[in-house]
Amino acid sequence: MNGPVVVGVDGSPSSMTAVEVAAREAALRGVGLRLVHAFGWPAAHVPPGAPWNPTGPGLRELIDGPLTEAERRARAAAPGIEVSRDVVVGEPVMVLEIESRTAPLVVVGSRGLSRFGSLLLGSTAGHLAAHAACPVLVVRGRTQPAGPVLLAVDGSPASRGAVEFAFAQASLHGMDLMALHAWHTRTERAYDGPADPPFVTYDEDRLRDEEERVLTEALGGLGEKYPDVAVDRRLVRGRIRHTLVEATAEAGLVVVGARGLGGFGGLLLGSVSQAVLHHAHCPVVVVRSGEE
Repeated sequence: MNGPVVVGVDGSPSSMTAVEVAAREAALRGVGLRLVHAFGWPAAHVPPGAPWNPTGPGLRELIDGPLTEAERRARAAAPGIEVSRDVVVGEPVMVLEIESRTAPLVVVGSRGLSRFGSLLLGSTAGHLAAHAACPVLVVRGRTQPAGPVLLAVDGSPASRGAVEFAFAQASLHGMDLMALHAWHTRTERAYDGPADPPFVTYDEDRLRDEEERVLTEALGGLGEKYPDVAVDRRLVRGRIRHTLVEATAEAGLVVVGARGLGGFGGLLLGSVSQAVLHHAHCPVVVVRSGEE
């Protein structure tokens, strides 16, 4: 898509950091940046029967302030980019979900303005990651993350978009790619059939070979498409969520699919993706597949 990168602005420190990240992403892609501020009907703050004028000076100042600061930060982070801004009446989640249909990337902070200040992940970021039509970058973790792009490889068809995005992102930023596939003996595939005794006998070497094949097939063809990207392949035996979150400590960005292999096919955001969104030490990109 050649549309602008979209970033949600609510005036919070988290969203202002997201604006700076989004501006740099837009500059690298050669597209514009669209600042979007969404607000719902303030029924809880308006006395019954009192008029509410959405164009009134008080409300306009309340909105224009954060947007003006956001635009200033965007131009400072990426001088020369085209910046547009819009104010939309509606719930932020729904507004940004609609924006995602024509955007190459939507960027949000991990925590916005909310009375639930103790939440580690804002409701907008979590919901958008599960429903957006384009990749969603949630800015969290270290202020100045450094390191390779970390790709979570699970071998599911739905994760192909995440693999392709990770290669493209690494190439765009001139970064290395760390492709990590974690496996655990308690989740090995059955080899011959239901007659095999579970958790009693398994060939560890055969299991490792199978997981190595999963990693190889997941990356197939993209090394040739992006010859400038150095790939560090890591096959790690351990708990998947713990291993991946731990690896984010040395990454500049982590890329995950929205839903991987699991028994709950109706869930749009898998447990691994949720764990990374809540606990990663660096920014997170969630990429949904059209197959979902």
